[in-house]
Amino acid sequence: MTETIKRSLRESPKARWTAMVLVSLSAFGAYYFNYALSPVKPMLESALGWTSSDFGTYTSSYAWFNVYFFMLIFSGIILDKLGIRLTGLSSALLMLIGTGINYWAVVTDFPDAAQVALPLIGEIKTQVLYSSLGFALFGVGTEASGITLTKAIVRWFKGKELALAMGLQMSIARMGTALALAVALPLAINFHYSSPILWAFVLMFIGVIAFVMYIFLDLKLEKSEKEIEVDEEEPFRLRDILSIIKNRGFWYIAILCVLFYSAVFPFLYYATDFMINKYRVAPGVAGIIPSLLPFGTIFLTPLFGGIYDKKGKGATIMIIGALLLILVHGVLAIPFLDNWILASAMVVVLGIAFSLVPSAMWPAVPKIIPEKRLGTAYAVIFWIQNIGLMLVPLLLGIVLDATNPSVATNKALIRSSVEQSYSTLLAQNNITVDADEMKRAVETTTTTVVDSVVKTSFYKEIEHSAAEKEDVKNEILKQVATAGGAFETDEDKSTSINKIQQIITEQTYQVIEKNKLNIRYNYQADILIFAMLGVLSLIFAFLLKREDRKKGYGLELPNIKE
Repeated sequence: MTETIKRSLRESPKARWTAMVLVSLSAFGAYYFNYALSPVKPMLESALGWTSSDFGTYTSSYAWFNVYFFMLIFSGIILDKLGIRLTGLSSALLMLIGTGINYWAVVTDFPDAAQVALPLIGEIKTQVLYSSLGFALFGVGTEASGITLTKAIVRWFKGKELALAMGLQMSIARMGTALALAVALPLAINFHYSSPILWAFVLMFIGVIAFVMYIFLDLKLEKSEKEIEVDEEEPFRLRDILSIIKNRGFWYIAILCVLFYSAVFPFLYYATDFMINKYRVAPGVAGIIPSLLPFGTIFLTPLFGGIYDKKGKGATIMIIGALLLILVHGVLAIPFLDNWILASAMVVVLGIAFSLVPSAMWPAVPKIIPEKRLGTAYAVIFWIQNIGLMLVPLLLGIVLDATNPSVATNKALIRSSVEQSYSTLLAQNNITVDADEMKRAVETTTTTVVDSVVKTSFYKEIEHSAAEKEDVKNEILKQVATAGGAFETDEDKSTSINKIQQIITEQTYQVIEKNKLNIRYNYQADILIFAMLGVLSLIFAFLLKREDRKKGYGLELPNIKE
C-alpha cells in the first residue's frame, strides 16, 4: 500500500494516455476550424465577392497578433511562469471566442463597397477584416494551446513513449483537419457557407470541456508527487530566452519548422481550389483528395514516432521528409500532369513527409533545450513558424491574383449578370422575393455556373478588354431575357424560382463558354513557391544533422531509455 501511494500518477499508463486524449480534443477542434473555410474558397468568391488576395489576407491573419504583438512569446513566458492548467484553459476560451467572432462576420451583410485601410495591407473589405480579426484571435489561442499541449505531453511522457505520445496527439488533432477538408464544402453546399464555422464553434466548446477535465487529472498528478521526491525545476528567468536564441541547433530546428510547415499548411488552405482548377475534380468531392494528407498522418505519425522512440535517427528522418516534400511539389508543378489520381498519390506522399518530419522534430527539442525552458523554446519556434504562416498564404493569394489577373473580375461579372437577370425575370413575372431569398438564389446560381464551367469546359481561355467584358455581360442579359420570354410561371413560387434559376444557369454558361471567359486559376507559380520551400527545408535538415554530430545532442539516439 505504501509503495502504491509513493508512485507518481504518470507511472500509470491509463492515466498518462487519458491525459494525452483530453488535451488532444481541444487541438482537434482547432485543427478543424483552421481549415474550415479553405474548401469554401470558391463559394466565398462567388457568393461574397472575395478575391484570392482577400482569402490570402484572411488565412494570413491567423498569425497577425502572434507575430506583430509577440503574443506567442508572451504565451510561452506565461506558460513557464503560470503553468499548463491556467494557460491551457485561457487558450481554449480564446479559440472559442475567436471562432464566434468569425461566424458573426461571415453571416453579417456588409455593403459591397465597405472597405477599411490597414497599414502594410492597404484597402481591405470590411467583412474580410472582421473575419480576419476573429481568425487572428483564434490563432492566438491555438498557438498558445499548441505550446501548452506540447509541454503537457512532455510532463506526462518524458523518459517514456514521448515521440509516440506526441505523434498520437498530432493524429487526433489532424483528424480535425481531415474532417474540415472532407466535409466543409459539402456542408456549405447543402446548408450555408457559414455552416462549417458553426460546427467549429461546437467543437471548440467541447474542447473547453475536455481541458477542464484534464485540469482535474493534472491536479491529481500534482498531489501524487507531493508524497515523493521529484526534481525541482529552477524558476523561469527572462535571461533564459538569451540562452535559447544563442543555441545554433535550436535555430536550425526553428528554421526547418517554418520552412517545412509553410510548404504544407498553406498548401492545404488552397488545395481544394487547386484540385478543382487544375484537375477538374467536382467541388463536392474535391476536398477528399487533400484530406488524404491528414488521414495518412493520423496513422503514420505515431508509427514514425514509435520508431524514433525505439531506434532513433531523428535527424535522418527529417532529411527524408524534406526530400519527399520536394518530390511532391515538383510533380504537382508540372503543367501537363493533370490526372487527379496522380494528384491523390502525391498528397499521400506529402502525408508521409508530414508524418516523418514532425514525428522527429518536436521530440528533438527537449534534447536540445532544458525542460524548464521548453515553454519558451516552443513559443519562439511557433512564433517563427507563424511568421511563415502569415507571409506565405498572403504571398500565395497575391501571386495567384497577379498571375491570373482576370479570374476574380470575371467571376464578379458573372455574379453581377446573374443578379440582374434574376431582377429582370422576377419583375417580368410579378414574382416577389425578400432580400435573403434573392441573395441565396444569386449565390447558388453563380456558384453552379462557375463550378460547371471549370469542371466541364475545355476551351482555351481568351483575355477580354473591359469593353469586351461589358459586351459579354450584355449578351448574358439578352439571352436570359429571350429565353425567359417563353417562361410560364407556376402556382408554386419555389417551382417558378427554380425554373428561373435553370434558365439563368443554362444561358450564362453558354455565353461564357462561347466567349471563352477565363475563370480558371493557374496555380503553377504558387506550387513552385512550395517546391522552393522544400529545397530550403532539405538544406537546414542537413545543417541540423551536422550540428548534432558536433554537439552530441543525441538526435540520432532512441528516446526510450533502457
